[in-house]
Amino acid sequence: MRPRRLVYTVPLPGHGTLRLGDRCLVMGILNVTPDSFADSRSYRDPADAVAAALRMEADGADLIDLGGESTRPGAAAVSADEELSRVLPVLHALHGRLGVPISIDTYKADVARAAVAAGAAVVNDVSGLRRDPRLAGEVAKSEAALILMHARGRSDEMYAEAAYGDVVAEVTAELRESIRSALDAGVPFERLIVDPGVGFAKRPSHSYGVLAGLPELAAALDRPMLVGPSRKSFLKDAVGGRPAQERDWGTAAAVTAAVLAGAHIVRVHAVSEMTQVVRVSEEIRRAGLNVER
Repeated sequence: MRPRRLVYTVPLPGHGTLRLGDRCLVMGILNVTPDSFADSRSYRDPADAVAAALRMEADGADLIDLGGESTRPGAAAVSADEELSRVLPVLHALHGRLGVPISIDTYKADVARAAVAAGAAVVNDVSGLRRDPRLAGEVAKSEAALILMHARGRSDEMYAEAAYGDVVAEVTAELRESIRSALDAGVPFERLIVDPGVGFAKRPSHSYGVLAGLPELAAALDRPMLVGPSRKSFLKDAVGGRPAQERDWGTAAAVTAAVLAGAHIVRVHAVSEMTQVVRVSEEIRRAGLNVER
């Protein structure tokens, strides 16, 4: 039986809202870093990044996730000043030109504060509030929505933390801790979105287990679910060892599984192609629900 996807209305700064659940939304990945693991194109030039964001919107993206620090395994940390030097010119240049919300992919309070002031409506924290204790308070003051991703350890040590007895139960419990930290800092429950962190501090079997367990996670946490499988290394063996840039077919399978399991948002690199995948998957999902009735 297909899991029914609950509908949520997530408030955004400036009295806007993000409605999640009528269909799965597509979040386009816009990395302005020199060392993205999965995208050979460089968007270090703000003009190139702006053009890419507008192209993603035209291709069907419902949100754009802007990142100024790589979170690939083994990536070196960068300072808040360096991260801001990468993302702020893009945010300023997109102001008034982009019709979909921008998410800032950061775990740093200073970056989140400046990015929201420059127009970002969502903060996407890959650490689940475990890296910068000030971040939740800044998000609470900003009125931005907050994505809490499950991870363990920093990027250079995450696989050492990939030990689970029951991956779905443990991810659920640890995301509950992140939710509690956000609530304690004053972030309203309705502004929270969760991400089970496919590929982060997880061996391939764990990531596949999380994808299979999405309905259980969603039911337990009662928050909209974002899933980001795009081109990640857990797909590598299943697609014959192909490099990241050649994993879009594998990504398409994972995206399909996520949509059928009830994901509210999928985060992807190849927006045009994955928008088609999402739309077809949604038709299958709807047909399944009609059959079950």
